[in-house]
Amino acid sequence: MSQNTDAPLGAPWAHQQQEAVPQVPAPPPNPQEPPRRKRPLRAVLISLGLVVLLALVGVAVGHYAWGPKTPPAPPVAQVRAQPAFDVASVVAKVSPAVVDIDVELGLEGGGAAGTGIVLSDDGLVLTNNHVVEGATSMHVTDVGNGRGYDATVLGYDRSHDIALLKLKDASGLVTATLGESGAVKIGDGVVAIGNAGGLGGPPSASPGKVTALGRQVTAADEITGATETLTGLLQVDADIQSGDSGGPLVDTQGHVIGVDTAANAGYVFDEGLRPHEGFAIPITTAADIAKRILEGKASDTIHIGPSAFVGLTVVDGGNGTGALIKSVVAGGPAAKLGLKANLLVVGIDDKPVTSATALIALMDTHHPGDKLRVTVAGQGGKTATVTLVPVSGPIG
Repeated sequence: MSQNTDAPLGAPWAHQQQEAVPQVPAPPPNPQEPPRRKRPLRAVLISLGLVVLLALVGVAVGHYAWGPKTPPAPPVAQVRAQPAFDVASVVAKVSPAVVDIDVELGLEGGGAAGTGIVLSDDGLVLTNNHVVEGATSMHVTDVGNGRGYDATVLGYDRSHDIALLKLKDASGLVTATLGESGAVKIGDGVVAIGNAGGLGGPPSASPGKVTALGRQVTAADEITGATETLTGLLQVDADIQSGDSGGPLVDTQGHVIGVDTAANAGYVFDEGLRPHEGFAIPITTAADIAKRILEGKASDTIHIGPSAFVGLTVVDGGNGTGALIKSVVAGGPAAKLGLKANLLVVGIDDKPVTSATALIALMDTHHPGDKLRVTVAGQGGKTATVTLVPVSGPIG
């Protein structure tokens, strides 16, 4: 799913942090900088725009849907300065508070993988929205205890690319220590930790430093041209990779200062980034959004609870005309009412729909069981209005 747009921290999570008994990785050739594990990147099956599956009106967009494995790209030779802190110790401190996230994208016949940050000992997990977007089921493995858990999404904010999960029957988990991203300065040392390549196991780590603050970045789907804008980001020269998304960016003390956000093949940032450059959502922004989700405070950008699904795939109609229906999911609410491809969705509850993006934003404010008055237009501009009742569907 992709949608554009952008939140003090302290410790909004009431649960006390658990003490971990870290398992220090085997000594690498240079104990100051453990090498990132080499993992094959998986090909990305982008569906946003080609199919903006409205899983909130069905938007089940998997721009991080993995297909068959492909060989890794040849390594890029670079000389990098050694970090002036003990990276292995930082990784050992933080890793027990990290989870690997694997999701199934049932409507797309694929899967996705990412990382999460444990916020409470009973299983609240912070991650990127795009990690769980389009998920029909989800399994989370806690690195600290090695156990697997089913998970549900409590809510999400696609405009800031943040989601909050709850692990089923979790207790006694090691929690991350949140820092204050507002105190971060250019040149500060950092480590990006995550599930690079989506293969699970011990987290990979990439050290580096902060290179810019307050960045605005647009990510584009190369197939459809759909874009998503994130603002206020931390830019680092740590090598944040696919699968790291949702993982912690930590300072030299092991305090989480950001949420790693990675681009992918076919879904790229507009910056023309060099190797060893990446972005992270400031933890103050992410934690504030997660706190509001936990408190059930919905907004124009924050969706609480299950996603509404009507079973349409759409693209922009063009020139602000609406959201063009590309296909209708068999058996879904839209199909049962006779909606068909090539009709243009131009309104929801008397609010204008000018594009697929606008339709998704409107549907983020709705839930399963809501009665929606959907206005569609056919050739020649003739319109009709039907009442749709969405059901529970894929995430976001």
